Amino acid sequence: MPKWEEYKTEAKGRGALAMELFVIRTRPTGDMGLVKATLPDHLAYQKQMEDAGALVMAGPMSDETGDMMEAEGMIIYRASNLDAARALADRDPMHKVGARAYDIRKWLVNEGSLSFTISLSSQSVALS
Repeated sequence: MPKWEEYKTEAKGRGALAMELFVIRTRPTGDMGLVKATLPDHLAYQKQMEDAGALVMAGPMSDETGDMMEAEGMIIYRASNLDAARALADRDPMHKVGARAYDIRKWLVNEGSLSFTISLSSQSVALS
């Protein structure tokens, strides 16, 4: 298995995007009342991170069946390194008060596509 930086260099060498992001998988620690009480502060923090350009995407995840909402979530940050991404996650109110715990991984984005439509007259953007 190659080291991360070696793999990143190889990916770039073969023409892949090789954009390094950081994935946070966050899950409740047990007190759902604390999760609900902290949600407004968490969402405000997410908006702050989005405005600062650090938040790429975030949102809840279902259970394995796809039927249940178990308050787990995924957050994808743009940061200079793993320590900086960890600092962003640590400042999230959910993690600061212990309502959620998280793990963090580097993610190398190589392939994929996003589509969006910009409507000038309505000044709106739609992502699909």
